[in-house]
Amino acid sequence: MISPRVVVLDYGSGNVHSVAKALEVAGARVELTRDRDAVLNADGLIVPGVGAFTAVIDQLNEVKGGELIDKRLVAAKPVMGICVGLQVLFEHGVEHGIETDGLGQWRGTVELLDAPLVPHIGWNTVTPPADSRLFESIADERFYFVHSYGVQNWQYDGLGPIPSPVPTWAEYGCKFVAAVENGPLTATQFHPEKSGQAGIQLLTNWLKTF
Repeated sequence: MISPRVVVLDYGSGNVHSVAKALEVAGARVELTRDRDAVLNADGLIVPGVGAFTAVIDQLNEVKGGELIDKRLVAAKPVMGICVGLQVLFEHGVEHGIETDGLGQWRGTVELLDAPLVPHIGWNTVTPPADSRLFESIADERFYFVHSYGVQNWQYDGLGPIPSPVPTWAEYGCKFVAAVENGPLTATQFHPEKSGQAGIQLLTNWLKTF
């Protein structure tokens, strides 16, 4: 059985090497690149993200990341965002009073968590839907979060061609979106690559959806 080939989009965000290593452990053949043909033709695409919403959007725009993601989704080719890579899939991000347009795959705004202390750093449980493929066999596990912002109020009507996004929620002072499953488009607010065996299993589950 041939292992799926996954591209980790190398657009300037940090943490790409640990993501690549975790994917290899999960069973993928991994390429770290921004090459257009490689991105479009891979079995799966990972869009990592570390840092500020605006900075990540600017970096993605430099490599036409939004266009590449759109083309993959139209062709029903899997894409997965991680951390800020989840956040930029929404319409807007608001940081320090500045609003930045996201990629607009989903309606919603990324805002400062309504929590007594931010950032939210550490292990937390999540509440996935009963039929989640992403969290199969790991629904009761904990996952590692590092973030100050999140989507707390969400209307589930997608802007693109893919209907009915299904959220997984978590709580840290407030309820926020911890993951989304939406046909070929998947994303997690937490870091699977930092979440031990549970994170590896989640990536394995994602690879099985190809």
